[in-house]
Amino acid sequence: MPGAPERAVGVIGLGAMGLGVARSLLRAGFETLGCDVRPEALAALESDGGTGCADPAALGPRCGILIVLVVNQAQVEEVLFGPSGAVPTLGRGSVVIACATVPPSYAAALGGRLRERGILMLDAPVSGGAAKAASGRMTMMTSGPPEAYAPCEGVLGAVAGHVYRLGPGHGLGSQVKVINQLLAGVHIAAMAEALALGIRQGVDLDALYEVITHSAGNSWMFENRAPHVLAGDYTSLSAVDLFVKDLGIVLDAAREAGLPLTLSAAAHRMFLKASGEGHGREDDSAVIKVFPGVDLPGPKGT
Repeated sequence: MPGAPERAVGVIGLGAMGLGVARSLLRAGFETLGCDVRPEALAALESDGGTGCADPAALGPRCGILIVLVVNQAQVEEVLFGPSGAVPTLGRGSVVIACATVPPSYAAALGGRLRERGILMLDAPVSGGAAKAASGRMTMMTSGPPEAYAPCEGVLGAVAGHVYRLGPGHGLGSQVKVINQLLAGVHIAAMAEALALGIRQGVDLDALYEVITHSAGNSWMFENRAPHVLAGDYTSLSAVDLFVKDLGIVLDAAREAGLPLTLSAAAHRMFLKASGEGHGREDDSAVIKVFPGVDLPGPKGT
């Protein structure tokens, strides 16, 4: 790849998923560089054999492939085009793998802006959470031109268990991610509502969890998030505010399509209420705290 070692990969955003991606790349033998605003995240990467960089611009001259795993559109703009952004330092023919959950229209426009600079892009939002990122088994919903995939085959294989190729147009991957987030947000809200009813009725929550996870009412989100509530542990793995943002994107896409999404709107209101009551940075399962008078379990051992 022109101007960069073939096996050098940069990761911008070393949060719960980004650090897992970086570690998966290191296990696969890629020279891995990372950038994050938190010194402790850079130290964690370096302790595993990666290289920390002070800002995104420092990654460009050294990496032919750049994975952007930040939270939102504003952060994508900052790390790519801001004063210390990576784009001005990336070589022509480099590839940006854009993994943030953003509006599909933004992903399509971003691909065009990068193409004007001779930079390729894969629209590649991800799913699976921190555990699957750490094990290299994420799901990636990708779209982009064939020439963007060619240099990334090894990288995609190192970080994902499933790489879905949804077409040559940027924005197609983000369209599918929007639908995934619709379901994820609604399912978390439904989990919270179900547990709140169970608590109010005096049902044994451990027994309820066992029954539901072996019955037709189960969902991946119930199975994954209900234990947070049962343990009284709302340490953030995926925050309430993330679903305020993501369900907002869902509803914006629905308005553009002229489609009313009643369940999504109700779930969005629940997350907004939880955020407004001070729970925005807690785990998304903390949306259960919007139900008045529900006596939630406290942390185990207290």
